[in-house]
Amino acid sequence: MKVLVIGGGAREHALCRSLSLDPVVTALHCAPGNAGIAEVAELHPVDQLDGQAVARLATDLQAELVVVGPEAPLVAGVADAVRAAGIPCFGPSEEAAQLEGSKAFAKDVMAGANVPTARSYVCTTPEEIDEALDAFGAPYVVKDDGLAAGKGVVVTDDLEEARAHALACGRVVIEEFLDGPEVSLFAITDGFTVLPLTPAQDFKRALDGDEGPNTGGMGAYSPLPWADPKLVDEVMATVLQPTVDELRRRGTPFQGLLYAGLAITGRGVRVIEFNARFGDPETQVVLARLKTPLAGVLLNAANGTLDSEPPLTWRDDAAVTVVVASHNYPGTPRTGDPIEGLDEIAAQDAPHAYVLHAGTKRDGDAIVSAGGRVLSVTATGKDLAQARERAYAAVGRIRLDGSQHRTDIARKAAGE
Repeated sequence: MKVLVIGGGAREHALCRSLSLDPVVTALHCAPGNAGIAEVAELHPVDQLDGQAVARLATDLQAELVVVGPEAPLVAGVADAVRAAGIPCFGPSEEAAQLEGSKAFAKDVMAGANVPTARSYVCTTPEEIDEALDAFGAPYVVKDDGLAAGKGVVVTDDLEEARAHALACGRVVIEEFLDGPEVSLFAITDGFTVLPLTPAQDFKRALDGDEGPNTGGMGAYSPLPWADPKLVDEVMATVLQPTVDELRRRGTPFQGLLYAGLAITGRGVRVIEFNARFGDPETQVVLARLKTPLAGVLLNAANGTLDSEPPLTWRDDAAVTVVVASHNYPGTPRTGDPIEGLDEIAAQDAPHAYVLHAGTKRDGDAIVSAGGRVLSVTATGKDLAQARERAYAAVGRIRLDGSQHRTDIARKAAGE
Protein backbone atom coordinates (compact mmCIF):
# COMPACT_ATOMS: atom_id res chain seq x y z
CA MET A 1 0.00 0.00 0.00
CA LYS A 2 1.21 3.51 -0.90
CA VAL A 3 0.36 5.95 1.90
CA LEU A 4 0.48 9.75 2.05
CA VAL A 5 0.37 11.47 5.46
CA ILE A 6 -0.53 15.17 5.62
CA GLY A 7 1.09 17.27 8.37
CA GLY A 8 4.44 18.01 9.87
CA GLY A 9 4.32 17.62 13.66
CA ALA A 10 5.20 14.95 16.22
CA ARG A 11 1.77 13.37 15.77
CA GLU A 12 2.52 12.87 12.07
CA HIS A 13 6.00 11.54 12.90
CA ALA A 14 4.36 9.00 15.25
CA LEU A 15 1.88 8.02 12.52
CA CYS A 16 4.66 7.75 9.91
CA ARG A 17 6.83 5.70 12.28
CA SER A 18 4.00 3.20 12.87
CA LEU A 19 3.13 3.07 9.17
CA SER A 20 6.80 2.55 8.23
CA LEU A 21 6.88 -0.52 10.49
CA ASP A 22 3.77 -2.00 8.83
CA PRO A 23 4.80 -4.67 6.28
CA VAL A 24 1.90 -3.85 3.90
CA VAL A 25 3.17 -0.25 3.42
CA THR A 26 5.40 -0.31 0.33
CA ALA A 27 5.83 3.46 -0.09
CA LEU A 28 5.39 6.16 2.54
CA HIS A 29 5.10 9.87 1.73
CA CYS A 30 4.52 12.90 3.95
CA ALA A 31 3.66 16.50 3.08
CA PRO A 32 5.13 18.78 4.25
CA GLY A 33 6.76 16.66 7.00
CA ASN A 34 9.80 17.63 9.08
CA ALA A 35 13.45 16.70 9.59
CA GLY A 36 12.62 13.56 11.60
CA ILE A 37 9.85 12.31 9.33
CA ALA A 38 12.35 12.53 6.42
CA GLU A 39 14.10 9.48 7.91
CA VAL A 40 11.06 7.23 7.40
CA ALA A 41 9.09 8.88 4.58
CA GLU A 42 9.67 10.81 1.36
CA LEU A 43 8.78 14.48 1.90
CA HIS A 44 6.84 16.72 -0.49
CA PRO A 45 6.07 20.45 -0.26
CA VAL A 46 2.35 21.23 -0.17
CA ASP A 47 -0.04 23.80 1.23
CA GLN A 48 -1.81 21.44 3.61
CA LEU A 49 -4.90 23.70 3.75
CA ASP A 50 -5.37 23.50 -0.05
CA GLY A 51 -7.56 20.47 -0.69
CA GLN A 52 -7.03 20.54 -4.47
CA ALA A 53 -3.23 20.67 -4.05
CA VAL A 54 -3.31 17.75 -1.61
CA ALA A 55 -5.60 15.74 -3.93
CA ARG A 56 -3.28 16.43 -6.90
CA LEU A 57 -0.25 15.31 -4.91
CA ALA A 58 -2.02 12.13 -3.80
CA THR A 59 -3.02 11.41 -7.40
CA ASP A 60 0.52 12.04 -8.70
CA LEU A 61 1.95 9.68 -6.05
CA GLN A 62 -0.73 7.06 -6.83
CA ALA A 63 -1.49 7.00 -3.10
CA GLU A 64 -3.89 4.27 -2.01
CA LEU A 65 -4.57 5.90 1.36
CA VAL A 66 -4.27 9.51 2.56
CA VAL A 67 -4.09 10.18 6.31
CA VAL A 68 -4.80 13.79 7.32
CA GLY A 69 -3.08 14.52 10.64
CA PRO A 70 -3.86 18.09 11.84
CA GLU A 71 -7.23 19.68 12.53
CA ALA A 72 -6.88 22.79 10.32
CA PRO A 73 -6.80 20.84 6.99
CA LEU A 74 -9.78 18.75 8.13
CA VAL A 75 -11.84 21.83 9.02
CA ALA A 76 -10.76 23.30 5.63
CA GLY A 77 -12.28 20.29 3.80
CA VAL A 78 -9.06 18.60 2.62
CA ALA A 79 -10.46 15.10 3.23
CA ASP A 80 -13.47 15.91 1.00
CA ALA A 81 -11.17 16.95 -1.86
CA VAL A 82 -9.11 13.75 -1.57
CA ARG A 83 -12.22 11.56 -1.52
CA ALA A 84 -13.63 13.49 -4.51
CA ALA A 85 -10.46 12.45 -6.39
CA GLY A 86 -11.39 8.82 -5.71
CA ILE A 87 -8.69 8.14 -3.09
CA PRO A 88 -9.54 6.61 0.30
CA CYS A 89 -8.92 9.18 3.04
CA PHE A 90 -8.66 8.76 6.80
CA GLY A 91 -10.14 11.94 8.24
CA PRO A 92 -13.62 13.44 8.61
CA SER A 93 -15.38 15.71 6.13
CA GLU A 94 -15.37 19.47 6.57
CA GLU A 95 -18.89 19.29 8.02
CA ALA A 96 -18.12 16.47 10.47
CA ALA A 97 -14.84 18.14 11.50
CA GLN A 98 -16.93 21.01 12.91
CA LEU A 99 -17.07 18.76 15.97
CA GLU A 100 -13.64 20.26 16.68
CA GLY A 101 -13.93 23.39 14.55
CA SER A 102 -16.85 24.78 16.57
CA LYS A 103 -17.33 24.14 20.30
CA ALA A 104 -20.94 25.34 19.94
CA PHE A 105 -21.59 22.72 17.22
CA ALA A 106 -20.04 20.04 19.45
CA LYS A 107 -22.31 21.04 22.36
CA ASP A 108 -25.34 20.83 20.04
CA VAL A 109 -24.34 17.33 18.87
CA MET A 110 -23.79 16.21 22.47
CA ALA A 111 -27.24 17.50 23.43
CA GLY A 112 -28.79 15.58 20.52
CA ALA A 113 -26.90 12.39 21.44
CA ASN A 114 -27.55 12.77 25.19
CA VAL A 115 -23.80 12.75 25.88
CA PRO A 116 -22.80 13.88 29.39
CA THR A 117 -20.88 17.17 29.32
CA ALA A 118 -20.45 20.42 31.23
CA ARG A 119 -23.37 22.86 31.29
CA SER A 120 -22.49 25.80 29.06
CA TYR A 121 -23.53 29.05 27.39
CA VAL A 122 -22.59 30.21 23.89
CA CYS A 123 -21.95 33.97 24.09
CA THR A 124 -21.42 36.64 21.44
CA THR A 125 -21.99 39.89 23.37
CA PRO A 126 -20.35 41.43 26.47
CA GLU A 127 -23.72 41.22 28.27
CA GLU A 128 -24.04 37.48 27.58
CA ILE A 129 -20.43 36.95 28.68
CA ASP A 130 -20.99 38.72 32.01
CA GLU A 131 -24.21 36.79 32.61
CA ALA A 132 -22.53 33.42 31.95
CA LEU A 133 -19.47 34.17 34.09
CA ASP A 134 -21.76 35.27 36.91
CA ALA A 135 -23.95 32.15 36.58
CA PHE A 136 -21.07 29.67 36.91
CA GLY A 137 -18.66 31.54 39.20
CA ALA A 138 -15.00 30.62 39.69
CA PRO A 139 -13.07 28.74 38.49
CA TYR A 140 -14.07 30.20 35.12
CA VAL A 141 -13.78 28.04 31.97
CA VAL A 142 -13.71 30.14 28.78
CA LYS A 143 -13.27 28.51 25.35
CA ASP A 144 -12.79 30.15 21.98
CA ASP A 145 -15.50 28.66 19.73
CA GLY A 146 -13.07 28.07 16.83
CA LEU A 147 -9.71 26.37 16.32
CA ALA A 148 -6.90 27.70 18.49
CA ALA A 149 -4.20 24.97 18.28
CA GLY A 150 -4.93 23.76 21.80
CA LYS A 151 -4.44 27.21 23.31
CA GLY A 152 -7.94 28.73 23.09
CA VAL A 153 -9.05 27.72 26.58
CA VAL A 154 -8.55 29.73 29.75
CA VAL A 155 -9.30 28.23 33.18
CA THR A 156 -8.86 30.84 35.89
CA ASP A 157 -10.15 32.15 39.23
CA ASP A 158 -9.52 35.69 37.98
CA LEU A 159 -12.77 37.21 36.69
CA GLU A 160 -11.01 39.97 34.72
CA GLU A 161 -8.69 37.46 32.97
CA ALA A 162 -11.70 35.28 32.07
CA ARG A 163 -13.66 38.28 30.78
CA ALA A 164 -10.72 39.61 28.74
CA HIS A 165 -10.22 36.22 27.03
CA ALA A 166 -13.95 35.93 26.32
CA LEU A 167 -14.12 39.41 24.78
CA ALA A 168 -11.07 38.65 22.59
CA CYS A 169 -12.70 35.51 21.15
CA GLY A 170 -15.73 36.90 19.33
CA ARG A 171 -17.90 33.80 19.75
CA VAL A 172 -17.15 32.01 22.99
CA VAL A 173 -18.34 29.03 25.03
CA ILE A 174 -18.40 29.56 28.81
CA GLU A 175 -19.03 26.45 30.88
CA GLU A 176 -19.03 25.00 34.36
CA PHE A 177 -15.71 23.78 35.74
CA LEU A 178 -15.32 19.99 35.76
CA ASP A 179 -13.31 18.60 38.68
CA GLY A 180 -11.40 15.33 38.62
CA PRO A 181 -8.61 13.81 36.51
CA GLU A 182 -8.66 14.16 32.72
CA VAL A 183 -8.40 11.29 30.24
CA SER A 184 -7.96 11.24 26.46
CA LEU A 185 -9.68 8.41 24.63
CA PHE A 186 -9.29 8.00 20.86
CA ALA A 187 -11.58 5.94 18.66
CA ILE A 188 -11.23 4.99 15.01
CA THR A 189 -14.57 5.00 13.21
CA ASP A 190 -15.99 4.58 9.71
CA GLY A 191 -19.22 6.33 10.64
CA PHE A 192 -20.90 3.15 11.93
CA THR A 193 -18.41 0.92 13.73
CA VAL A 194 -16.35 2.47 16.54
CA LEU A 195 -13.01 0.95 17.55
CA PRO A 196 -11.62 2.44 20.78
CA LEU A 197 -7.88 2.79 21.37
CA THR A 198 -6.22 2.64 24.79
CA PRO A 199 -6.70 5.65 27.13
CA ALA A 200 -3.90 8.15 27.74
CA GLN A 201 -3.40 11.21 29.91
CA ASP A 202 -1.72 14.39 28.72
CA PHE A 203 -0.31 17.41 30.56
CA LYS A 204 -1.59 20.73 29.25
CA ARG A 205 0.12 23.26 31.52
CA ALA A 206 3.59 24.53 30.66
CA LEU A 207 5.21 24.02 34.06
CA ASP A 208 5.66 21.30 36.67
CA GLY A 209 2.79 20.79 39.07
CA ASP A 210 0.28 21.90 36.41
CA GLU A 211 1.35 25.52 36.79
CA GLY A 212 1.78 28.10 34.04
CA PRO A 213 -0.22 28.78 30.87
CA ASN A 214 -2.11 26.21 28.77
CA THR A 215 -0.13 24.68 25.89
CA GLY A 216 -0.76 22.21 23.09
CA GLY A 217 0.51 19.51 25.50
CA MET A 218 3.84 18.95 27.30
CA GLY A 219 3.80 15.17 27.67
CA ALA A 220 1.61 12.09 28.02
CA TYR A 221 1.53 8.52 29.29
CA SER A 222 -0.38 5.27 28.82
CA PRO A 223 -1.79 3.03 30.32
CA LEU A 224 -3.58 4.68 33.25
CA PRO A 225 -3.06 2.40 36.29
CA TRP A 226 -5.56 4.43 38.34
CA ALA A 227 -8.44 4.28 35.83
CA ASP A 228 -11.48 2.05 36.24
CA PRO A 229 -11.03 -1.05 34.01
CA LYS A 230 -14.60 -0.47 32.74
CA LEU A 231 -13.83 3.12 31.64
CA VAL A 232 -13.44 2.36 27.91
CA ASP A 233 -16.68 0.34 27.79
CA GLU A 234 -18.53 3.13 29.63
CA VAL A 235 -17.22 5.87 27.32
CA MET A 236 -18.01 3.75 24.26
CA ALA A 237 -21.62 3.31 25.43
CA THR A 238 -22.31 6.85 26.70
CA VAL A 239 -20.08 9.05 24.51
CA LEU A 240 -18.38 7.64 21.41
CA GLN A 241 -21.05 5.42 19.81
CA PRO A 242 -23.92 7.89 20.51
CA THR A 243 -21.90 10.76 19.01
CA VAL A 244 -21.05 8.78 15.84
CA ASP A 245 -24.71 7.69 15.54
CA GLU A 246 -25.96 11.28 16.02
CA LEU A 247 -23.61 12.68 13.36
CA ARG A 248 -24.74 10.00 10.90
CA ARG A 249 -28.41 10.75 11.74
CA ARG A 250 -27.73 14.42 10.92
CA GLY A 251 -26.35 13.47 7.50
CA THR A 252 -22.74 14.34 8.44
CA PRO A 253 -21.19 10.89 9.05
CA PHE A 254 -17.84 10.99 10.84
CA GLN A 255 -15.06 8.86 9.32
CA GLY A 256 -11.65 9.07 10.94
CA LEU A 257 -10.34 9.61 14.44
CA LEU A 258 -12.79 10.79 17.10
CA TYR A 259 -10.98 12.04 20.19
CA ALA A 260 -12.87 12.52 23.45
CA GLY A 261 -11.26 14.67 26.12
CA LEU A 262 -12.92 13.51 29.34
CA ALA A 263 -13.10 14.55 32.99
CA ILE A 264 -13.69 11.78 35.55
CA THR A 265 -15.82 13.83 37.95
CA GLY A 266 -17.51 12.95 41.23
CA ARG A 267 -20.76 12.66 39.22
CA GLY A 268 -19.28 10.40 36.53
CA VAL A 269 -17.59 10.82 33.14
CA ARG A 270 -18.13 14.16 31.38
CA VAL A 271 -16.89 15.26 27.93
CA ILE A 272 -14.64 18.34 28.08
CA GLU A 273 -14.16 18.53 24.31
CA PHE A 274 -14.07 16.54 21.10
CA ASN A 275 -11.25 16.62 18.58
CA ALA A 276 -11.51 15.35 15.01
CA ARG A 277 -7.98 13.91 14.79
CA PHE A 278 -5.26 12.11 16.73
CA GLY A 279 -4.19 14.16 19.76
CA ASP A 280 -0.65 15.43 20.21
CA PRO A 281 1.16 14.28 22.42
CA GLU A 282 -1.13 11.35 23.31
CA THR A 283 -0.70 9.73 19.88
CA GLN A 284 2.99 9.27 20.64
CA VAL A 285 2.27 6.97 23.62
CA VAL A 286 -0.85 5.27 22.24
CA LEU A 287 0.87 4.21 18.99
CA ALA A 288 3.97 3.12 20.94
CA ARG A 289 1.75 0.47 22.58
CA LEU A 290 -0.33 -0.59 19.55
CA LYS A 291 0.55 -4.09 18.29
CA THR A 292 -2.00 -4.27 15.45
CA PRO A 293 -0.47 -2.98 12.17
CA LEU A 294 -1.88 0.50 11.57
CA ALA A 295 -2.37 0.85 7.81
CA GLY A 296 -5.11 -1.77 7.41
CA VAL A 297 -7.15 -0.33 10.28
CA LEU A 298 -7.01 3.21 8.84
CA LEU A 299 -7.88 1.92 5.34
CA ASN A 300 -10.90 -0.03 6.68
CA ALA A 301 -12.11 3.13 8.43
CA ALA A 302 -11.67 5.13 5.20
CA ASN A 303 -13.50 2.46 3.16
CA GLY A 304 -16.39 1.90 5.58
CA THR A 305 -15.35 -1.68 6.31
CA LEU A 306 -14.25 -1.34 9.93
CA ASP A 307 -16.73 -4.03 11.02
CA SER A 308 -14.36 -6.60 9.44
CA GLU A 309 -11.50 -5.47 11.70
CA PRO A 310 -10.76 -7.73 14.70
CA PRO A 311 -10.28 -6.08 18.13
CA LEU A 312 -7.02 -4.16 18.37
CA THR A 313 -4.13 -5.77 20.26
CA TRP A 314 -1.84 -3.92 22.66
CA ARG A 315 1.61 -4.41 24.15
CA ASP A 316 1.83 -4.86 27.90
CA ASP A 317 4.52 -2.16 27.97
CA ALA A 318 3.87 1.32 29.34
CA ALA A 319 4.83 4.41 27.34
CA VAL A 320 5.79 7.96 28.34
CA THR A 321 6.46 10.95 26.09
CA VAL A 322 8.10 14.21 27.19
CA VAL A 323 7.84 17.32 25.01
CA VAL A 324 10.96 19.46 24.62
CA ALA A 325 9.78 22.99 23.78
CA SER A 326 11.67 26.04 22.60
CA HIS A 327 12.50 29.16 24.55
CA ASN A 328 9.41 31.24 25.44
CA TYR A 329 6.79 28.59 24.41
CA PRO A 330 3.74 28.89 24.53
CA GLY A 331 4.48 32.56 23.74
CA THR A 332 6.18 33.40 20.43
CA PRO A 333 8.92 30.73 20.35
CA ARG A 334 12.53 31.29 19.41
CA THR A 335 13.49 29.22 16.34
CA GLY A 336 16.63 28.40 14.37
CA ASP A 337 18.59 26.97 17.32
CA PRO A 338 20.67 23.85 16.54
CA ILE A 339 19.56 20.57 18.15
CA GLU A 340 22.30 18.19 19.30
CA GLY A 341 22.27 14.80 20.99
CA LEU A 342 19.84 13.03 18.63
CA ASP A 343 22.54 10.64 17.37
CA GLU A 344 23.46 9.75 20.96
CA ILE A 345 19.87 8.77 21.72
CA ALA A 346 19.71 6.62 18.57
CA ALA A 347 23.00 4.92 19.54
CA GLN A 348 22.43 4.47 23.29
CA ASP A 349 18.70 4.43 24.04
CA ALA A 350 17.09 2.67 21.06
CA PRO A 351 14.85 0.73 20.72
CA HIS A 352 13.28 1.57 24.11
CA ALA A 353 13.51 5.34 23.65
CA TYR A 354 13.32 7.39 20.46
CA VAL A 355 12.70 10.96 19.36
CA LEU A 356 9.68 12.12 17.38
CA HIS A 357 10.18 15.49 15.70
CA ALA A 358 7.61 18.30 15.87
CA GLY A 359 8.98 21.77 15.13
CA THR A 360 12.25 20.90 13.35
CA LYS A 361 13.85 21.47 9.98
CA ARG A 362 17.13 20.70 8.32
CA ASP A 363 19.60 23.57 7.87
CA GLY A 364 22.56 22.24 5.89
CA ASP A 365 23.97 19.38 7.97
CA ALA A 366 22.29 20.58 11.15
CA ILE A 367 18.77 20.02 12.49
CA VAL A 368 17.36 23.23 13.99
CA SER A 369 14.25 24.22 15.94
CA ALA A 370 11.36 25.50 13.83
CA GLY A 371 8.42 25.77 16.21
CA GLY A 372 7.18 25.92 19.79
CA ARG A 373 7.05 22.22 20.59
CA VAL A 374 10.26 20.91 19.05
CA LEU A 375 10.60 17.22 20.00
CA SER A 376 8.59 14.46 21.68
CA VAL A 377 10.97 12.06 23.43
CA THR A 378 9.10 8.76 23.75
CA ALA A 379 10.06 5.65 25.70
CA THR A 380 8.54 2.30 26.61
CA GLY A 381 9.19 0.08 29.61
CA LYS A 382 7.75 -2.78 31.64
CA ASP A 383 5.87 -0.19 33.73
CA LEU A 384 5.46 3.59 33.87
CA ALA A 385 8.43 4.00 36.23
CA GLN A 386 10.81 2.33 33.77
CA ALA A 387 9.32 4.12 30.73
CA ARG A 388 9.64 7.42 32.58
CA GLU A 389 13.24 6.76 33.57
CA ARG A 390 14.15 5.92 29.96
CA ALA A 391 12.34 8.95 28.55
CA TYR A 392 14.09 11.38 30.89
CA ALA A 393 17.49 9.72 30.35
CA ALA A 394 17.04 10.41 26.62
CA VAL A 395 15.79 13.98 27.25
CA GLY A 396 19.01 14.54 29.22
CA ARG A 397 21.08 13.93 26.08
CA ILE A 398 19.35 16.68 24.07
CA ARG A 399 21.12 20.00 23.77
CA LEU A 400 18.91 22.85 22.55
CA ASP A 401 19.70 26.34 23.81
CA GLY A 402 16.94 27.80 25.99
CA SER A 403 14.75 24.69 25.72
CA GLN A 404 12.26 23.72 28.41
CA HIS A 405 10.42 20.57 29.46
CA ARG A 406 8.37 19.37 32.39
CA THR A 407 10.11 17.04 34.85
CA ASP A 408 6.94 15.51 36.33
CA ILE A 409 5.29 13.73 33.36
CA ALA A 410 3.69 10.48 34.71
CA ARG A 411 5.48 10.90 38.06
CA LYS A 412 2.33 10.50 40.16
CA ALA A 413 0.93 7.64 38.06
CA ALA A 414 4.29 5.83 38.32
CA GLY A 415 3.96 5.99 42.11
CA GLU A 416 6.97 8.25 42.59
